[in-house]
Amino acid sequence: MRAIGFTQHLPIENEKSFFEFLEPKPTPTGHDILVKVQATSVNPVDTGVRRQTSGTLPSPKVIGWDAYGTVVAVGDAVTLFQPGDRVFYAGSFKRPGTDSEYHLVDERIVGHAPTQLSPAKIAAMPLTSLTAWEALFEQLTIASNDPASNSGKTILIINGAGGVGSVATQLAHLAGLTVIATASRPETIAWTKAHGADMVANHRKNLIDEVRTLGYTTVDYILELSNLNQHWQEIVALIKPSGHIASITGSDQPLDLRALKQKRATFAWEWMYTKSFYETADMISQHIILEQIRQLLDNGQLQSTLTQTFTPINASNLRAAHALVESNRMIGKVVLTNED
Repeated sequence: MRAIGFTQHLPIENEKSFFEFLEPKPTPTGHDILVKVQATSVNPVDTGVRRQTSGTLPSPKVIGWDAYGTVVAVGDAVTLFQPGDRVFYAGSFKRPGTDSEYHLVDERIVGHAPTQLSPAKIAAMPLTSLTAWEALFEQLTIASNDPASNSGKTILIINGAGGVGSVATQLAHLAGLTVIATASRPETIAWTKAHGADMVANHRKNLIDEVRTLGYTTVDYILELSNLNQHWQEIVALIKPSGHIASITGSDQPLDLRALKQKRATFAWEWMYTKSFYETADMISQHIILEQIRQLLDNGQLQSTLTQTFTPINASNLRAAHALVESNRMIGKVVLTNED
């Protein structure tokens, strides 16, 4: 089968930063399904993995963590899917990625694909939807289907126009929360408001002043999606006593968690790959989440965050998509797709 990979970190403009090659098509066993990939997206994690590669790898590394495609074969323990099913998923961090003609994935982290959207719009959604859903409804412990209980509660989403933020604002709005999202440019402010934000704060200014100017001394929840170290002191000041904070970005400096003690606030990390990486007992919850995301997308309650598409899936277009994400000015998602 055809695949696209790299053996070293080179400037994305370099033609050797990604190249096409042939490798054996895998055979599914156990809970694995084999998917013929029709569309795949590029996320910040893709560019991060490539940048963190040191030296020259002995064989090409294939990345990519979003896919839409068709099941062509299944393992002997598979019960959720059969050949011919259209599926979407975000894959596993410890396996080869979706930048390939065929891809092997565990059925327990896969969902049936929406039926009312284009392949590109579908492929834009799995990783960001899973991350936003787990952060909001698992790590922040917000009730996902009880707007009445969430009425009057406020969430601050830092980086509302990014891939995860664009989904989190929508899900938080559907859950009945008052959503304050951050954005700084006219186009990102407009995008964020169009995707469920009730109010917008400028993260390039003092967030404490920005949020309090909106009429909120503190907020019930904070979802940090941009730069945890940069915003930590603002987060500590803005979280309500007994409030909940979650972050996906990591930190390059130690966090002063003692600063949360007086408020008895809780802090949690969200990493979408945890369940598949450790094959946790609740790994199948990602299948369940994606089934719910599918329904929300098909019902029009959730909007795809696709903003740019490259066709077909090849090394040249993958380099172009990575360049967009590396610019740090992306709004929404970029997807590569093959023609039907």
